[in-house]
Amino acid sequence: MKRTLRVSFLPGLVITALLIVASIPTPSLPQALPPKPEGAPPVESLQTAGKALYVSVAGNDAWSGNLAEPNADRTDGPFATLAHARNAIRAMQSRQPLDSPVTVYVRGGVYALSAPLVFQVQDSGTAKFPITYAAYPGEKVVLSGGRMITGWKRAASSRQNNQQELWTTEVPGVKEGKWYFHQLFVDGQRRQRARSPNTGFYRADGQFTAGNPTSFKYRSGNIHPAWVGQGDVEIIGLEKWVEFRMPLRAIDPATSTATLSTARQEFGDDKEARYWVENAADALDAPGEWFLDRRTGTLSYLAMPGEDVAKAQFTAPVVSQLVRMEGREQTGTFVHDIVLRDITFAHTEWSMPAEGYVDMQAAFDIPAAVELQCARNCRIEKCQFTHLGQYAVDIHKNSHDDQITGNEMTDLGAGGVKVGDPVIPKDAAQATSGILVSKNYIHNIGIVYPGAVGVWIGQSNGNTVAHNEISDTYYTAISLGWTWGYGPTAAHDNRIEFNNLYNIGRGLLSDMGCIYSLGVQPGTVERYNICHDVSRFAYGGWGIYTDEGSSQILIENNVVYRTQDPGFHQHYGRENIVRNNIFALGQEAQIRRTRKEPHLSFTFEHNIVYWKEGKLLEGSWDDDQFHLDYNLYWQAAGQPILFGKEPLAEWQKHGQDAHSLVADPLFVDPDHGDFSLKPGSPAAKIGFHPIDLSHVGRGN
Repeated sequence: MKRTLRVSFLPGLVITALLIVASIPTPSLPQALPPKPEGAPPVESLQTAGKALYVSVAGNDAWSGNLAEPNADRTDGPFATLAHARNAIRAMQSRQPLDSPVTVYVRGGVYALSAPLVFQVQDSGTAKFPITYAAYPGEKVVLSGGRMITGWKRAASSRQNNQQELWTTEVPGVKEGKWYFHQLFVDGQRRQRARSPNTGFYRADGQFTAGNPTSFKYRSGNIHPAWVGQGDVEIIGLEKWVEFRMPLRAIDPATSTATLSTARQEFGDDKEARYWVENAADALDAPGEWFLDRRTGTLSYLAMPGEDVAKAQFTAPVVSQLVRMEGREQTGTFVHDIVLRDITFAHTEWSMPAEGYVDMQAAFDIPAAVELQCARNCRIEKCQFTHLGQYAVDIHKNSHDDQITGNEMTDLGAGGVKVGDPVIPKDAAQATSGILVSKNYIHNIGIVYPGAVGVWIGQSNGNTVAHNEISDTYYTAISLGWTWGYGPTAAHDNRIEFNNLYNIGRGLLSDMGCIYSLGVQPGTVERYNICHDVSRFAYGGWGIYTDEGSSQILIENNVVYRTQDPGFHQHYGRENIVRNNIFALGQEAQIRRTRKEPHLSFTFEHNIVYWKEGKLLEGSWDDDQFHLDYNLYWQAAGQPILFGKEPLAEWQKHGQDAHSLVADPLFVDPDHGDFSLKPGSPAAKIGFHPIDLSHVGRGN
């Protein structure tokens, strides 16, 4: 259960990155086109509907951009940069309105950005004639916020006999204060910044204190006094459903007390709280770890077994944002009808204020690599987002009818997609709305900010999150709403449907679900979602979780199974409808209601509840401010079925489950996730309609 949110933003996150890149040298890019993959069409056969421009790593911004390849005498050919292509279209539109679609075909290669590519109102297309930036068919295009690290030398102290090969290089700009990065990628794989312990966690001797700054008692050998003098050592602490990341400021060896940089979350009171340490020089002790010394500019790296460092490609990020579409909120003018297609967005940096970062929930204030604000009818489709330090996409500030479809988002510092803002706009019409997030594969997220989510919807309405596959998170898969309790909200009429959500939580944090909601949300529907394999740390590995005033939500035709805690949990709310769902194989319990209130909490009808261990009901069920009926219950291990402490007959005397049954639903293979019904199932007797899951997931 969450408490009232204290909003905390990170001013200057992007600005800082933009200031530092001007003096960072950009490696020269290859001046020849990469080999054309098999199946790619020849240049001369490429058909375009409308105007076509071309960009290439072998191009030149002094050329016309009308040719896909340089001509024989190299007097004309493609542009060299997307920014120049944008400017060419801008100039074209200043002369005459668009009379056909425009497509910028980007030839294969890596395009290193030293600042975000920004699209403004004058860069817009039209509904009839959109402007598209797309990879040339069959070729891979990477927009990278990173720079290559070279000049590696094997250190004299390198220990090859136990596979601890230490390599070092001097990184230009670091000791001068012009560049400092927090992430490193080697041959397309993320490498771990020096960490202690290498796996698992340290435990505080008690809690992280609630003072400002936070302090805690550490256990012998876990914190070293020398780390304070180093200045860049960070403590990453876990508290319930969030994390904090703070510099280590002081150590008192006499009392074994470590003092951090600011206050932790007000709700953080975990006993023997878990934490780990990053960026200490003497924590560089495992293959694949690295350490960047800000004072000397030296980057040290312990090679992986069998890794040829001299031949490997090392990339470190210098910018925290790659693309921005920005209309003008003050004047109500929008950037619109721009399409980004089949482009890989990679290598963005994360940073934090000097006092550190304290996540209050969902890492909602962490920015994104691609940001849309005051954007309408823009589309991002079939792209890949990877090796990022933050969220992949953020759509907010009065954006409408944009689409994020068919993308893959993985290896993300934070989460996948954010929709809307954390505050309610003064004018309801200014709330972000009508966003489609569909057929995306969002996985392996929360690497820097584990509290981040797959899809976050704030004060936003009329959105559809459908046919996505979201997996391998440390917190919730889909979160919607941003009002705690029964107060005003701009979140309503959202549709969460046909999503496949699994491996949620992974035992790291607490208090989460596949689908998590907040506040009064009339018109919101959660239907035809599969949710399975949810695990948590201390408590709260739920499936569908209506938290903090969640109200007037329809939850139907979902299949939820193998959750560590109940498949359905309502903390508090009113008038939710939970019907025709399957809740199965909860470990601790199957259904939970936490808070008693003087109104109808929810209606729970035509559902099948199937379990082998744990209780049926958990929480508060003695006030009858809920309505359960026409449900089918089955304890597959043969244990007695009790509603609280009562059998069904006694429970029915309270007016609950008058028409419900205790019987085997005859699932085909529930242990392997097949909840289709065998012939003769008694489910029809309670009005249950078989749930067609064939349309669930990104392939449908």
